[in-house]
Amino acid sequence: MMGRLIGLDLGTVRIGVAITDPLGLFAQGIAVWRVDSGWVENLKRLIAESAPVDLVVVGLPLRTTGLEGPEAARIRKMAETIAEEISPVPVEFIDERFTTTRAHQILLEGNVDARKRRTRVDKVAAAVFLQDFLDRGRKGNG
Repeated sequence: MMGRLIGLDLGTVRIGVAITDPLGLFAQGIAVWRVDSGWVENLKRLIAESAPVDLVVVGLPLRTTGLEGPEAARIRKMAETIAEEISPVPVEFIDERFTTTRAHQILLEGNVDARKRRTRVDKVAAAVFLQDFLDRGRKGNG
């Protein structure tokens, strides 16, 4: 049986965290960590508690043209650190364009008030792109 997947939406202030169910069918946003508060240790703890974890999927912010900008370079650098810290669990990227917009829409449709939307959007965005990753894999072209 396949292990779980973890999704990370790496912002400059907050990190949205999502994880799949044990069967790898559904992604759920589970946490928002502050970048300045020992999030690498939180990630290691989550991997240990959720074992086996087969993959960490990191959202890569591409420009609307599909090209990488300075923000993508920052994310790639953070992902290198993550990969070193959580080895042998591999790290992969997924295009995260428009996932924050989709996350806001999901929260709006769920009648989540503006204050709560701000604190939840990062983990919902992580769940959105992690679910996209799962769905793409099921179609056989991931």
